[in-house]
Amino acid sequence: MISQKYKDMLQAKSVIREMSAWANQRGAEIGYENVFDYSLGNPSVPVPQAFTDKMIELLQTRDVMELHGYSQSQGIPSVRAKFAAYLNKTFGMNYTAEHIFMTTGAAGAVAHAVRAVTQPGDEVITFAPYFPEYHHYVNQTGAVLKVVPADTEQFQIHFGELEKAINSKTMAVLINTPNNPSGTVYSTATLQKLAALLEKKQKEYGHDIFIISDEPYREIVFDGVDAPYVSTFYQNTLSCYSFAKSLSIPGERLGYVAANPKCTDAELISVMCSQISRGIGHNCPPSIIQIAVSEVLGITSDLSVYETNMNLLYQELTALGFTCVKPGGTFYIFPKALEEDSIAFCQKALKYDLVLVPGDSFGCPGYFRMAYCIATEKVERSLAALRQFAKAEYGMPNG
Repeated sequence: MISQKYKDMLQAKSVIREMSAWANQRGAEIGYENVFDYSLGNPSVPVPQAFTDKMIELLQTRDVMELHGYSQSQGIPSVRAKFAAYLNKTFGMNYTAEHIFMTTGAAGAVAHAVRAVTQPGDEVITFAPYFPEYHHYVNQTGAVLKVVPADTEQFQIHFGELEKAINSKTMAVLINTPNNPSGTVYSTATLQKLAALLEKKQKEYGHDIFIISDEPYREIVFDGVDAPYVSTFYQNTLSCYSFAKSLSIPGERLGYVAANPKCTDAELISVMCSQISRGIGHNCPPSIIQIAVSEVLGITSDLSVYETNMNLLYQELTALGFTCVKPGGTFYIFPKALEEDSIAFCQKALKYDLVLVPGDSFGCPGYFRMAYCIATEKVERSLAALRQFAKAEYGMPNG
């Protein structure tokens, strides 16, 4: 008999993926260039030439076993040492290779981090709006994800609601900054307040409460935005990172967990993660990708296009009368829909070949996400469709 659990999950597929599938099907009919697909957060800017050159060099000059053989379960030691040194130089930390565990992207990092600091029945808190897959990363460990309602004024942390949610079962707080889907970056003031509250609660409950910081958009921050490194504020922090967005290599699936050297049992987190891997079939990312990325640290794709696209959309949306918090980073914008039912709103948009994602699965009904990691010329062409949609369906005077 097949698993009923996973069979049931088929009834709750990813809305993001379903909208992306619709876009691809529609593209086959009218040409994908004519579909304004804002569904999937797939990086659109080219991979840095330095990364491509390094891959070619490695393939031509290195031993095949070094490049294609299994690495140690924690990752290649020299790679982990380079990542630790880079983090120390960039953020003033004190990591060593022993604090780094290599993963298949940020998803793998978060999945390992949750298992490292919780047991079945424990609670993990996150904040709306949030990435919907957090439910699976957390709940399938036996822990329980609790969602704090959104502060829709700025999409910072709603501390009043957090104080209601946190309790003696809380073992971790899962944050995502810069944030998918809102594009908000948690400020220094927000992180200082969160750290102070968790320090207080650790003493009150007599146990550790970890921050699991999901950081795949760390480098996509717009001019003038305060974007601090979370682990500098709170010792019990596990930083979860991916190179998918900074290097535009989501298909290569490379990330890591970095345990703050001052966290409880810091020297055990990485080796514990290697044991967690035995149970979830992880078994480390490809050796060649680990090596290549370690030799181009500090280099990114040209990420400036995302700020260009953001400004185009933000200006148009606000001119049309949408309520919208201006993103501080990522390649997402999260406006309020023009009706309470954001699912119906996004369905109506499809008539204009605008593919938007309703905010319900992100914990914010009434909002919608646009992933603007597409060519700028396509963003520009989509504005006429957006105006037509707002005018025809909602009578917006500026539409």
